[in-house]
Amino acid sequence: MPEKKIKRREFLYTTSYAVGAVGVGAVVWPLIDQMNPDASVKALASTEVDISLVQPGKAITVLWRGKPVFIKRRTPEEIDEARKVKMEDLKDPQKDEDRAKDPEWLVMLGVCTHLGCVPLNDKGDYNGWFCPCHGSHYDTSGRIRKGPAPTNMEIPKYEFINSNTIRIG
Repeated sequence: MPEKKIKRREFLYTTSYAVGAVGVGAVVWPLIDQMNPDASVKALASTEVDISLVQPGKAITVLWRGKPVFIKRRTPEEIDEARKVKMEDLKDPQKDEDRAKDPEWLVMLGVCTHLGCVPLNDKGDYNGWFCPCHGSHYDTSGRIRKGPAPTNMEIPKYEFINSNTIRIG
């Protein structure tokens, strides 16, 4: 007879532990789930941009995750100029081929790497971008050439969906 009571006691302990674990899970899950990004943040994770109207030598600026993104359709001269630069002349050495998936199109965050200002297009000593706030000069590949900025302008994750559309993010 004592064996029955032990089995019953073990069953009650096991059942109460299982119910307790489910209860803890039911309480903890909403706390963890609330840390996930909401729908508005997920919607900003990527954006598609129509580039069909951008003429060679011109650039457009789009917003992605609250930051400006420069999309420039470079001329053959701008591409040659960017590729002729010697790596030892650069503060932050990076080949143009590593910065542009398609040489004709340069896609980068339009944020100066010094203090986060927005540089001006087709300005500066290297025919690229110029940040008037503190005097950083970027070349036609968005690489820092002169001024206080420590690194090149950042290249976001992007892909060409087709010949007229780029997906950023």
